[in-house]
Amino acid sequence: MKKSITVTINGTKHTHDVEPRLLLIHYLREVVGLTGPHIGCETSICGACTVSVDGKAIKSCAMFAVQADGREILTIEGLSADGKLHPVQQAFWEEHGLQCGYCTPGMIMASKQLIERNPSPTESEIRHGLEGNLCRCTGYQHIVAAVKAAAAKMGA
Repeated sequence: MKKSITVTINGTKHTHDVEPRLLLIHYLREVVGLTGPHIGCETSICGACTVSVDGKAIKSCAMFAVQADGREILTIEGLSADGKLHPVQQAFWEEHGLQCGYCTPGMIMASKQLIERNPSPTESEIRHGLEGNLCRCTGYQHIVAAVKAAAAKMGA
């Protein structure tokens, strides 16, 4: 039996009838058509599917779409404004905080929350803050540099 949900995604309201067992990541990608959040492990280990729900970074493979009913969701697609990248996105670009790019949307969403909670994180705090997001390409040093650069930009 399907359930009707209404969510606001990147500032736009969406209403759909969904199966109660549909994961939020599949709702975002297959129903709404937002393919920025990636499907990685589907067990909440890798963080490739990280989005913001009511201002909190969550792994969308660990939440049912029906649990998001009435909430505000921000995906990587909603970060840029007026044709300009969000400072975290820009810093990842400038500091080469990506290689294949698969983990990047989740890393950026987690980094955004990290900086909002701690505007001037140390390298150790950045590494700890991103422990739930895995990258198989970069070795993390450029990601850490990107978060530091983004924090400096956002604090300026």
